[in-house]
Amino acid sequence: MIPRYVVDEVRKRIAGDIVFSENPGQAVRKWRTTFGLSQVELARYLRMASSVISDYEKNRRKPGMKFVRSFIEALLRHDEISGYAVTKSLAQSMGILVAGVVDIREFSKPVKLDELVTVVEGYIVNSRFLSLPIYGYTVINSYEAIEGLRGNEFWSIMGLSSVRALIFTAVTTGRSPMVAVRVAPTKPAAVVIHSPRTVDVLAIRLADRELLPLIVSTHPSVSSLVEALRTKLPPR
Repeated sequence: MIPRYVVDEVRKRIAGDIVFSENPGQAVRKWRTTFGLSQVELARYLRMASSVISDYEKNRRKPGMKFVRSFIEALLRHDEISGYAVTKSLAQSMGILVAGVVDIREFSKPVKLDELVTVVEGYIVNSRFLSLPIYGYTVINSYEAIEGLRGNEFWSIMGLSSVRALIFTAVTTGRSPMVAVRVAPTKPAAVVIHSPRTVDVLAIRLADRELLPLIVSTHPSVSSLVEALRTKLPPR
């Protein structure tokens, strides 16, 4: 199963390529053929005549945002049938698919710390921290990140803004995530650990030292946690 953040990022890259292209018709044709669709097949998805697709590709029509959105959704719906084979390939070539990252999002407006705590069904375990506005989050599988994350990919998990929540799953005590945050060159606004067996005293001490709220999430599963973050926090 491909993470939703990967599909979202590929969607944005395709949109940007079309919108900022000097030859948008050529860009539309490029992405249609990349996803293996004929003009007739694409027209069926979009419920329009194939001649209209031809007009866009020959620049007789200028693609507005409504068409671009519908066009990209058609490509992704078609790719979903094959298990997102093309999307996965694009994500790897674009450097989007990062080891250990379960989900990543940015916010158009900041989220307060207490809002985040409520959504993750959590509680703060340390006493010394700054309550900063949060502009996004990254959900990370700790084991997968330790095994596969390269040093130069650290910036990928920080997204567009470091003023974000780093949410670690597959943790036992929370020590490893806090040690990683301690030595990282850039600090998040908050750290969340999902369903640890216990919380290590050193993790709490490091959180206090870094003035970071350390939050324990009690969501019953990672999927329920990600769904809550996706649906209850503001979209970009």
